[in-house]
Amino acid sequence: MPVADRSGDGAVRLARRTWAAAPAVVLLTAAAVAAATTGAGGGTTPLGVVDAGPLTRWALPFSRTVADVAAVATVGALVLAAVLLPGPRRLAPAQGRAMLWASAAAGVWAVASVAVVVFTLSDLSARPAADVLEPAVLLDFVATDSRGTAHALTATTAALLATFGPGVTTAGWARFWLLAALAGLLPPAFTGHAAGSAGHDAAVVSLAVHLVGVTLWVGGLAFLLPVVARRHPDAAVAVRRFSVLAGAALVAVGAGGVVGAVIRLPGWDALFTSAYGRLVLVKTAVLVLLGLAGAWHRRRSLAAIATRAGAGAFVRLAAGELLLMAVAMGLAVGLARTPPPSSAAAALSPAGELLGFPMPPPLGGFPWTPLFTQWHFDPVFAFGTAAAGLAYAVGVRRLRARGDHWPVGRTVSWFLGLAVTVLATMSGLAVYGKVMFSVHMGQHMVLAMTVPILLVLGAPATLALRALPAAGRDAPPGPRELLLKLLHSTYVRVISHPAVAGVLFIGSAFAVYYTSLFEALMRSHLGHLVMLVHFLAVGLLFFWVIIGVDPGPRRPPHLGRLFVLMLTMPFHSWFSISLMSSTGLLAEGWWTSLARPWGPSLADDQYNAGAIAWATGDIPVLITTIILAVQWVRSDSREARRVDRRIDRGDAGDPLAAYNAYLAALHARDRRAVATRRAPAPPNEGPS
Repeated sequence: MPVADRSGDGAVRLARRTWAAAPAVVLLTAAAVAAATTGAGGGTTPLGVVDAGPLTRWALPFSRTVADVAAVATVGALVLAAVLLPGPRRLAPAQGRAMLWASAAAGVWAVASVAVVVFTLSDLSARPAADVLEPAVLLDFVATDSRGTAHALTATTAALLATFGPGVTTAGWARFWLLAALAGLLPPAFTGHAAGSAGHDAAVVSLAVHLVGVTLWVGGLAFLLPVVARRHPDAAVAVRRFSVLAGAALVAVGAGGVVGAVIRLPGWDALFTSAYGRLVLVKTAVLVLLGLAGAWHRRRSLAAIATRAGAGAFVRLAAGELLLMAVAMGLAVGLARTPPPSSAAAALSPAGELLGFPMPPPLGGFPWTPLFTQWHFDPVFAFGTAAAGLAYAVGVRRLRARGDHWPVGRTVSWFLGLAVTVLATMSGLAVYGKVMFSVHMGQHMVLAMTVPILLVLGAPATLALRALPAAGRDAPPGPRELLLKLLHSTYVRVISHPAVAGVLFIGSAFAVYYTSLFEALMRSHLGHLVMLVHFLAVGLLFFWVIIGVDPGPRRPPHLGRLFVLMLTMPFHSWFSISLMSSTGLLAEGWWTSLARPWGPSLADDQYNAGAIAWATGDIPVLITTIILAVQWVRSDSREARRVDRRIDRGDAGDPLAAYNAYLAALHARDRRAVATRRAPAPPNEGPS
């Protein structure tokens, strides 16, 4: 044991000495791999124009690598402060130091992103970098080119974090800046090869998921190392939390990479015959090695992390993982600069360029069979519904394994809701929903008024509260405690108020469709996705308030819920009628740019959209009213049985039981008084 302790202390001391040099090692490794895979010494010129010069050829991949490493460091420090280290509402000293690291890294990220803007403009215009440093030229590039806009947004986010990060003192603000930093990663994902390929909506979403997963994984591990090396009191808790985070990140990275490769490569042979395919293979091998290292961590290091030898083993293996991650980051930069095989990008019409897929065939026949034969893969809803179904199945299995009952009807309702979600987001409803307003409105109604009814009846929060283990008395809060805290938070209390939920449910339709926001969202892949998710979210909120089974901060009485439902639906009818009677075309620019050669005119299609909204709104309302009535009757029956049980037990604490006992006592007293008045007088025994 002493030998093991000394070796563990030696590994920890080595980790302490080398951690300060880790950023430089990671940066140089990633930059070297990026330069090697992009051919920085003699790269290709865009579209055969004159080369921008050796400075741009070398500086562009290097500045991108610096920006990537700084972004990883920023997110990693924020993950440590907001997620991995447990603490009170105000940040502990270790969390405060992590916020300072995040702010410093964000400053580097902002500067590197500005450099990326400059060298990207130099590369695209084939002009030396010194010739594009004029403010007017740079502003025009940022305002008119999607690549310039994307990197400028990233630089702005990083600069804001670098400015305000040092003043953060609470965990809530740390989590806010973590979400902001992750959002800052996304704009560049919507430019480049992913945004310009067929199936670009799936490509850019898969790339965004891939980027978020890699950044959380690499950054979290990099800042977990010093916590373990310095034997922080909460090191074991931080490692356990990171293990869960790393597992989710590995799934996200693998899924995003697979989807991206399938979209960009024309076939399996392109993996071996093209430079892009070979880079994909090498990066896949690196990710597999990282996954194996994570499995080793989980099996060996986690159990012994509290010991010196266990900490030393964790540090040694994690240092090797960081080097592999640096190689993966360099390969990612190389992939971004390497064009996929030309045959993978099928020629698309102007409408296909906007849609991301060819114009679908005419929607005819009975019963509109293309709605069920035209499918388009969406990674967000595909992986999201798969994860939701798997988590629910695991929860039900855990309950039944310990002998607890879970209603079959709730399970059926949940999985039926997920199936309808897939149908609405990946079948012909999704394909034709981007081409015809009427089909889009049908997709909206399904996501906002049909899927939520099924999902809220599945009671996922109740299942999670019953299936998740409770944290120990002295242990930091776990997932179950965090879920309870969320359900009873001020934020949920506000948005779950019936008036707020009703306004969000109906008001969002007017805010989206009767403003320029609708056309802007339809033109953006991310915007269209956000719109669909928003409709689903407000539907879930509204129907949770009306017929939800899961607990919440407030539970209005059934009569109040019925009143909210009846008060909200006329506004839905008003929206539908106004859409049918409108003389102006909504999102006219989008529908006109598609130049759909078949089907009804734009005016008739908009009228059909209003009719669909009106017709499909009545059926869910009727179903919801019936469900609410059944819940009301069952609630009264349960309350009556509960009162009867308390009366049978003689429980005077129940107000109704106490009142009944009071009435019984009064009745008994009255009977005694009547009996006393009617009793005969005693006989007179005196002398006559």
